[in-house]
Amino acid sequence: MPLPIVKYGDPVLERPAAPVTEFNAELQKFIDEMFETMYAAKGVGLAAPQVGISKRVTVIDTSVGEDPAAKVVLINPEIIAKQGSQTGEEGCLSIPGFREPVTRAFQTTVRAQNAQGEFFEISGEELLARAFQHEIDHLNGVLFIQHLSPLKRDLIRRKIRKLQKAGDWD
Repeated sequence: MPLPIVKYGDPVLERPAAPVTEFNAELQKFIDEMFETMYAAKGVGLAAPQVGISKRVTVIDTSVGEDPAAKVVLINPEIIAKQGSQTGEEGCLSIPGFREPVTRAFQTTVRAQNAQGEFFEISGEELLARAFQHEIDHLNGVLFIQHLSPLKRDLIRRKIRKLQKAGDWD
């Protein structure tokens, strides 16, 4: 069963997540639930804080479930290299209904651990690089709207406040 996705306004989204220290069956079950949640929401990435868990875990699948080989699990990830630049529209499962152009690195290399705790490095370009950066931002308490101009960010926050007052956000 998919986990509930927390929305903008929940404090868990804006604070750095804690490192994962235990690699066990419980972690694997959580990863499986995160993939199920992400697919149900038609997303390409999901970070643990988005389901209310302040842990440094993220799942990514730019094929949206079409290619099992495209599934990526990053635990305690850190970006170790960035190259180039790309601007593209981004959205977020925790900020539904809002999409804006965001500039990010074109190519990104990440060092992380897998579900067994083993370290590895992975590189991606275009959408995969964007997903790495977006999801690792989540683990650092940063939302994509923080990459927008103050004016754009304020407009989105005001629209969300209106939705909250109308009872259409929770």
